[in-house]
Amino acid sequence: MYSVVIVGGGIVGLASALRLKEANPKLKIAIIEKEKTLASHQTGHNSGVIHSGLYYKPGSYKAKNCISGYHSLVKFCEEEEINYEICGKVVVATNESQLGPLETLHERGNANGLTGLKKLNSKEAIQEYEPHVNGIAGIFVPQTGIIDYLEVANKYAEKFRHFGGEIFTDNKIVKVSKRTDKLLQIETTNETLITHFLINCAGLYSDKVAKTTQTKVDYKIIPFRGEYFKLKPEKEHLVKNLIYPVPDPNFPFLGVHFTRMIHGGIEAGPNAVLAYRREGYTKTAIHLGEFFESLFYPGFRKVAAKYWKTGMGELYRSYSKSAFTKALQELIPEVEKKDLVAGGAGVRAQACDRTGGLLDDFLVLENENIINVGNAPSPAATSSLAIGQQVADLTLEKLG
Repeated sequence: MYSVVIVGGGIVGLASALRLKEANPKLKIAIIEKEKTLASHQTGHNSGVIHSGLYYKPGSYKAKNCISGYHSLVKFCEEEEINYEICGKVVVATNESQLGPLETLHERGNANGLTGLKKLNSKEAIQEYEPHVNGIAGIFVPQTGIIDYLEVANKYAEKFRHFGGEIFTDNKIVKVSKRTDKLLQIETTNETLITHFLINCAGLYSDKVAKTTQTKVDYKIIPFRGEYFKLKPEKEHLVKNLIYPVPDPNFPFLGVHFTRMIHGGIEAGPNAVLAYRREGYTKTAIHLGEFFESLFYPGFRKVAAKYWKTGMGELYRSYSKSAFTKALQELIPEVEKKDLVAGGAGVRAQACDRTGGLLDDFLVLENENIINVGNAPSPAATSSLAIGQQVADLTLEKLG
């Protein structure tokens, strides 16, 4: 008999479990993870950026949790001796149409409590931070950093186990049913667990797990693959830290950018294309059922109709290295096609509603004895301890 069972062993599920155990060590808590290893998907494929909170609408869950989570994460890393670096980044406008959105970002950053933001009003000012960047204006954001989130997630798991928590890997959830005594019975491929409370942090499958809990689900997770290249070692000098474009304010992706990695190397990307399966990290990874489920979902069809031009550009870049290079050259003209080698890819679990809205904020749905974390894409890794605290507080309140 468990007090709480958490579905999903990614960074948000692990952080929620850890926060619950820290708040009440007497709670008997288990994590169920369908893979043989923890943090195998969004966490394990993360680009490793510690986000500052610059982009998010003031007052939103993303803004609040990113700022709070940022400070909690840095403190955690200091205490646990996890390697990280606060190196800062520049956000660059390359044409006049981006100056308005750039100013909006600056205003949002100030509203969200970021200090030390510096406007860069010329190419020369930008090149004081990134000598090879082309742009007409920019912002230097000192709070941004780099880290290995897989290392962070594994440390969460280690501490959770130290507090007596249990983790069941290689256990895919099959069914959740409410018993006559109001307890929940959770059946997996290898276990049957009885619990007072269930927390769904299943990421790419969070909507499907929510449906097994008889929760009304008015959204669908649409998987978007982000593909990366890496700069060849002899070209890594072109990037000092992190270089981002001004994002399209109507599209919940940040555009192709350059990221220095905590273990060395420079990543360039990602694009954002519809994945052909929920865990589709390559162009050849296809699950026809999941693909057609996304394709024929009314909300996605509306998104496709609204953003078809942007989407076609992303798709073209996915299959054309020359087009990908051209997008990167807007930031660093010296980058050539021959300088790029294939990198990794990640899949973003992006919630979409029936009206065609790509949910921009974190989404947490509460039931009598169930909490579903329904939308937690970037910056969820940076925000993990704050989201975990929010989930823990709601859970403890319901458990009484």
